[in-house]
Amino acid sequence: MKKTLLITLFSLFISTNVSAGTGHSHGPDGSHQYPAKSVEKAVVLEKAGKKVNQLATAGKIDASWQGIKASKSEQKLFGHEKEWVITFNNPAVTDKNKQNLYLFYTLDGLYIAANYSGK
Repeated sequence: MKKTLLITLFSLFISTNVSAGTGHSHGPDGSHQYPAKSVEKAVVLEKAGKKVNQLATAGKIDASWQGIKASKSEQKLFGHEKEWVITFNNPAVTDKNKQNLYLFYTLDGLYIAANYSGK
């Protein structure tokens, strides 16, 4: 019985040390989560332009959006996360509420959504 208990404790000790080996690092807060690396403004502008063309081609937005260049790009805080917000303006759209199109991207350049409100 003593021998079995001793072997079990020794096994637990060895397995704990093996699973927490070297070869990895921790974030500044000690976690394995790292902040996303932000893409350059030019990269997100290019992605947003392609996305607008894709949305127009797919019929999700008016075809007149095809080829429109971004009028503004900025990083905004939503909750606890910053996002890229890329604004496009299309005066050819008759509905004034739909003349500005906003595309949202993560800081590392992943598309989130698009809308006409900017929120």
